[in-house]
Amino acid sequence: MDKLNVIDLFAGAGGLSLGFQKTEMFNIVAAVEKDIHAKKTYEYNFKGVDFYSDIRNVNFNEILERCGKIDVVIGGPPCQGFSNANRQHNHAINQNNKLVKEYIKAILALKPKAFVMENVGMLKSDVHRFYIEESDSSLVDKYKIPIEKAEIFLLSKEYRFNGVMDILQEYSSVRRNKWKSELYKNINILYKSIKNKDKLNKALNRHCKSIIKLISEHKTSNNVHINEVNGKLFKIFSAYFEQKINEEEFDDKFIANAYEAIAIQRMLNRAEEIYKNHIEADFKEDENIVAETHSCAVRDYLVKILGSVQHGYSISDSILSAVEFGIPQKRKRFVLMGVQKKYTDKVEMPVPSKKIQPATVRDAIEDLEDVTPYFTVQEDEEKGGVRLQARSRDRDAVGKLNNLRDNDGIAYNHIIPQTTARVLKRFKVIKEGQNFHSLDKALVEDTYTDAKRTQNTIYLRLKYDEPSGTVVNVRKSMWIHPHKDRAISVREAARLQTFPDSFRFYGTKDSQYQQVGNAVPPMLARAIAEKLLSYIWEK
Repeated sequence: MDKLNVIDLFAGAGGLSLGFQKTEMFNIVAAVEKDIHAKKTYEYNFKGVDFYSDIRNVNFNEILERCGKIDVVIGGPPCQGFSNANRQHNHAINQNNKLVKEYIKAILALKPKAFVMENVGMLKSDVHRFYIEESDSSLVDKYKIPIEKAEIFLLSKEYRFNGVMDILQEYSSVRRNKWKSELYKNINILYKSIKNKDKLNKALNRHCKSIIKLISEHKTSNNVHINEVNGKLFKIFSAYFEQKINEEEFDDKFIANAYEAIAIQRMLNRAEEIYKNHIEADFKEDENIVAETHSCAVRDYLVKILGSVQHGYSISDSILSAVEFGIPQKRKRFVLMGVQKKYTDKVEMPVPSKKIQPATVRDAIEDLEDVTPYFTVQEDEEKGGVRLQARSRDRDAVGKLNNLRDNDGIAYNHIIPQTTARVLKRFKVIKEGQNFHSLDKALVEDTYTDAKRTQNTIYLRLKYDEPSGTVVNVRKSMWIHPHKDRAISVREAARLQTFPDSFRFYGTKDSQYQQVGNAVPPMLARAIAEKLLSYIWEK
């Protein structure tokens, strides 16, 4: 039997694809990824693959004509939870959640033997939900998808005003009373800095000129109260711009007036989202102003449709722990696997071998400790990467994870951020396993808006002899090398994810870090691929 054809949707840099490819039983024929940097990474590492940028524009019938058939669909559609759980979110409807629907459409169009969907562990929970759109109603009835009543918070009772319900009843009225998106964006940047006056003043000086221009283009509302609220706030910017008030006076006046203005604009933004996304909703004025609607769990939506008699997939899901598969990080990912019922009535998830020994940070990156990293992508490319030390090239001497060093002693992407003197001071006092909260107060001030709420993964110095935590964008998290007073490099983060040294990342430095953090560990992907193969491989 020939190799099985695979399409990778939401492919990113290609962690899932690499795991499937490593089995030598799958042929990656097409991939979809919107990010231009990840696209370049993917195309370098997977030659001859048909590439598409936006899943919403892909003609799957054309893919079938080109490839003959697609045996397996894989991918990790982004899905970030039920936004309305937090009133501070700017958006009520999470557009990323809707990409799961595009994934389902692809499966229905391609009719593969099997599919794999990978995402964060919380997708198994009830947090990830869709609001019911008008186009969903027939599907909800047809597939008996469980739904629940839901509310989208719009405006707190303290800010209610005459005419607010009249505005919400018409889309045209909502749009007429909204600020332009650029004006909202600029003022909201200042609003987010309210608790830190230094940051507020820096943001003010950076954005004031553009805000004044946008205010001059703003059209008056037909609601008296909204005009009054906007007028008070806009006058403060004008007074500062005309040097009638100083920064301190601006801060006090802005703080006094911004809360209500932003609250009203958030309400209008959410109302616009409801209209634009055709959400079935009724606007209600009770204690607060809300939109009453219905929602369903993302997982229920997917399983009820694809697992139906009409489409015929046996479906199973589980949260897999990367460390149990010999990967040097404590990453947990939700994996959902579907196989046509003609192959099996019951799908089981991969189980790690009892022979696997846990790998550590040391196993993954120790050989890079004394290799001087680069600070720029350009230097890394011009110098042809870095050369590993002789002991690193002897794979038998390295021990665990020696298969990652598969590039004849050359490693690209050993790139780190340049460290400021202040950041270096922090690095020097943080010991293995410690983080931002280990710092003295003098080294914390002016760093984060609210230092007490800073996550424990920020300024984390890794422990050599333990697996790392979940690899995300380690540049943003400021992860520190176990023994060196420097950040973890892109290549070191890639090693923790089990990407081999022959796998090169492209794009800006920050993009490379992000691509690594977003990826599925290839070693985990291979275990998934091998399990899937046991169901659909026809001898």
